[in-house]
Amino acid sequence: MSKRLLLSFALVLITGLIYSQNEIPENYFVNPLDGELVLAGSFGELRSNHFHSGLDLKTQRRTGLPVYAAAEGSITRIKISHYGYGKAIYVAHPNGYTTVYGHLQKFCPEVEAYIKRAQYKKQSYEIELFPKKGELTIGKGEILAYSGNTGSSGGPHLHFEIRDGNARPMNPFLFGLTAKDTRKPTINHLRAYPIGDQSTINKGTEAIDVRLTQKADGSYQAENIKAIGAIGFAIGTIDQQDLANNKNGIYTITTSINGETNFEVKMDKFSFAETRYLNRMIDYGLYKDKRKRVQKLFIERNNPLSIYTQQVDNGILTIEDSLAYQYQIKVKDFAHNEVIINIPISGKKDSLSSPRTNTEGKDFVYSDQGYNFNEGKFEVYIPKGAFYDDYFLNLKAEGDKLTLHKDVLPVHKNISISYDLSGYNESDRDKLYLGRINYKGDVYYSNTRIKDNKLQINTRTLGEYTIAKDTDPPVVKASNFTKGKWMSKYRYLKFEIKDLASGIKGYRATVNGKFILLEYEPKTKTLTHDFNDNAVTDTKNELKLIVTDNVGNSTTFETTFFRKPSIEK
Repeated sequence: MSKRLLLSFALVLITGLIYSQNEIPENYFVNPLDGELVLAGSFGELRSNHFHSGLDLKTQRRTGLPVYAAAEGSITRIKISHYGYGKAIYVAHPNGYTTVYGHLQKFCPEVEAYIKRAQYKKQSYEIELFPKKGELTIGKGEILAYSGNTGSSGGPHLHFEIRDGNARPMNPFLFGLTAKDTRKPTINHLRAYPIGDQSTINKGTEAIDVRLTQKADGSYQAENIKAIGAIGFAIGTIDQQDLANNKNGIYTITTSINGETNFEVKMDKFSFAETRYLNRMIDYGLYKDKRKRVQKLFIERNNPLSIYTQQVDNGILTIEDSLAYQYQIKVKDFAHNEVIINIPISGKKDSLSSPRTNTEGKDFVYSDQGYNFNEGKFEVYIPKGAFYDDYFLNLKAEGDKLTLHKDVLPVHKNISISYDLSGYNESDRDKLYLGRINYKGDVYYSNTRIKDNKLQINTRTLGEYTIAKDTDPPVVKASNFTKGKWMSKYRYLKFEIKDLASGIKGYRATVNGKFILLEYEPKTKTLTHDFNDNAVTDTKNELKLIVTDNVGNSTTFETTFFRKPSIEK
C-alpha cells in the first residue's frame, strides 16, 4: 500500500474516531419523570442575568413525585442550599456526560442517610458533598430522589440538566428527549437600532419599535423602514408547547439580507462562564424600563457568547442610499415549527427629525479601564471590564444616600461601594449595613462587611444605595406545638422565623444540649426538624433555638416538649 493511501486511511480513521466521540447519544437518557415531558421552562431560555441551563419539568403542581436516574451512573456531587437549586444531585455517567436534578424534596433512602450523616457531622443544613466515583451508584430508571420546591424555585417542578465532559450544559432535546409541540413560536416585539453616529432609522438616531402585521399563513410583515448606515434588529419571541402555556425560550433564530444568511443563534450548549453575557445580548435598558425582553440579532463588542453559529459583519446591516433590501428573520423551535418575519428596508438619507438624545452624566468611564470615584461619604470603585461599553454615569451622594446611575446599564463585574463610618459611634456600627433602594423605596440588605472604618459591599446592579440600621432581633414562633406539649404522634417540629430588616443569616437548635438538624425554607419562612432523624431520644426535651440576622441581632427561643421515642413513626 502506498504512503499516500496509508495517510488517507489514517485520516479517515482519525476523522471517524473524532466523529464517534462527538456524536450525541440520542437514546441513552430516559425521561426522569413518569409520563410525558411537560415544560415549565426550556433550555437556553432568557432569565435574569443568565440563560436557563436545563429543562424545568412540570410535576402537576405537586411535590414528592419519583425522580428517576436518566441513565446508570455514579453520584459525584450533592448540594443542599437555601437558594439556587435547593436540594440537588449530580450523576456522572460512563459516557462522560453528567445529569443534574434540582429543587428536590428529598433523596432516595441510601442517599438521604448519607447526607444526614454528613449534615449532623458538620452541624449544618447547607452542605456540599463530593462522593467518590463508585461510592454511590444508581441504575438507569431507578428512583434517585423525589420532586420538590426547594431553593429558588417559583413552584413545584424538577430542574433537569445534561452537561458534557467540560461541565457545559447541553440542550436535553439533542439527546432524544422530547415534549409534544405543534405550535409555532410567537413574535411579540421587533425593534430596530441605528448603530453609530452616522446611522439613522426613519429620520432618527434612536432605537425604534417596528410595527408588525401577522398574515394568514402565520408569518409577519413589518412596516417599511427607511434607513442609512449601520443598523441592527432585535426581537422578543417565545415558544409554547402543546401541553402547557408557559412562555418558554426558542431554539434558533436565523437572519438573512437579500437571501444571504448573515446571522444565526442556536441554543445547543453554552458554558457557565459566559452565561452572564446574556445581559450584553438583550436590550438591558428596555427590559429594566419596560419589562420587555428582546434579544439583539447583531453582536456588539465585548460579547463572546458561543451560541452564535453564523455571522457576517456581526449581523450588522449596512444600508446604502437609494438601495432596497429585504431582511428576513426565521424563528424556529426544536420541533421545527417556524415563523418568519419579512422586513423591507429602503436606503434613504433624510434630514434628522429626532436628533440623538443626550444621556450624558458628569462622569465618563471606558470599559477597558478601572476608576475610583469619591462622592460625599461614599467611594465607588469600578474595575476594568465592569461595563460592556463606554458610558457617561450619573453619580451623586446626598447624605447617606448614593445614586449610582440608574439600573439601565448592565454590569458584568462587581462594583465596590464603601461608606465612611467616622461619623457614627463605635457602638452603632455593627448594626449598620448598606442596602439597595427598590422602586417602592424599601431598602434591601446587601452583603455588607466593615473594613478600615468603612462599610463595604460589592454589587453588579446600578441604582440607589443607602445606609440602614437594624437593631431588631428576628421573630421566632413555634408553629405546631406549645410549651409542655406531647409530640409523640408528630413527625415534625416546626417554627416560623422572620426578620424584617437585614434578613435571616443563621440558626442553630439543640435538644438537651445536643444538636438537631433544621431545614430552612425561605419562601415560607419555616424551620422544620424531622423526628425520623432519631436525634431526639429522651422523653423530656429542653429545646433551645438561636436565630441570627445579618447584622448579628439574635433571638433565643427556649421551651420544653415531651415525646416517647419508642412510638413508631
